[in-house]
Amino acid sequence: MEYSIQHLSKTKIEIAFDVPKDEWTNDIKEAYGKNKHKYAIKGFRKGKVPFHIAMDSFRYELLYDALNAAVPKYFNQILKDEKDNFEAVGDPDFDDKEVSEDGLKMVITTAIRPEFQLGTYKGLDIEKFDAAVSDAEVEEEMNKILASRARLKEVERPVKDGDNVLIDFSGSVDGEKFEGGTAEKQNLVIGSGQFIPGFEEQLIGLSKGDEKDIKVTFPEDYTAPLAGKEAVFAIKIHEIKEKEMPALDDDFVKDISEELNNVEEWKASIKKQLEDKKAEQEENDFANKVMNKILENTAIELPECMVEDAVDYKIQQLEKNLSSYYGIKLEDYMKYTGKSVEDFRKEKRDEAIRDVNYELIITEIIKQEKIEFSEEEFNAELDKIPEEQRTQESFNYTINNLLTQKLFKFLKQNNNLI
Repeated sequence: MEYSIQHLSKTKIEIAFDVPKDEWTNDIKEAYGKNKHKYAIKGFRKGKVPFHIAMDSFRYELLYDALNAAVPKYFNQILKDEKDNFEAVGDPDFDDKEVSEDGLKMVITTAIRPEFQLGTYKGLDIEKFDAAVSDAEVEEEMNKILASRARLKEVERPVKDGDNVLIDFSGSVDGEKFEGGTAEKQNLVIGSGQFIPGFEEQLIGLSKGDEKDIKVTFPEDYTAPLAGKEAVFAIKIHEIKEKEMPALDDDFVKDISEELNNVEEWKASIKKQLEDKKAEQEENDFANKVMNKILENTAIELPECMVEDAVDYKIQQLEKNLSSYYGIKLEDYMKYTGKSVEDFRKEKRDEAIRDVNYELIITEIIKQEKIEFSEEEFNAELDKIPEEQRTQESFNYTINNLLTQKLFKFLKQNNNLI
């Protein structure tokens, strides 16, 4: 088999190869050997038809079988021979110029991983992320946890912001009730923004047993036919409750944790959690900023197939997450959001382009700087994965994760945090 390669652009090549008769005949015979069970001629048992007779009777089928088996074989061999010169990406296009008993002539057009001049990636000025945790942030987090443990207590006073109220409501537009506008004993947190703008505010100051007509206007971007319409809701207050916060003392701490004994220990624990969270945010912030800086001075011409593959991956991840965490199908999610898969593809295209650029830059820096990890480091990471979860996918993830960690450590050491 002889072949030639022509570069059509920076991201596309054309491979032409010619398989001579003797080599092609062997391919046909090999295909016949694998598929002879499906050939039957009167006078011969199925699968026992001699090759030369099968060739006379099933010429087209044999050539087709040989073509399907031989083309990927030769294509993969060429990719292996040329691995130092280019890397094919995406699905290639095949054009059989000649397929006969005398030989095979094939032209394959394929996108290739782009070559590019890596921009400056060392000595850059990167704005430093503020990872300090203030006392105010610790107190805010403690108050959130206290609030989550608060109990609701019924009160005999007018409604205030933050109260939980139990109400009946019946909405109408131009005197006509509309679907979904009526409910009994509906719980509502004042200030939550759960209802139409202006609704919750008009409940403030009312007392248990009060009835009132509330006038509101549906937002212009609300669903038809209510968008922009004025509505009247007849409401009645059944119950008013407020949150009663638990006392912040050592007993509260012991109640929520088996490991902590007092308020000071809990406060220190909260601060440590926030510091760990901010440390992770700091790493992500640096990674995004330094990659953006490198990309600003690196020009890469991307094959369209790499961008489309990146968008496909995002759709697959969305579908997987929807199924795993919410138990819903992608098509149902699209119905709920009023979007199509094509809308999603358009929305995610810029993000996909960025991701592909990042991946190419990361790979190139790792290559140029000869970043690698030791067997001991790999085994240490592998030990964190349960035996039953050690698949090729988990191995690849571990390798990529180790290399990426080392890359950003290198970038942090070789750039300036200001």
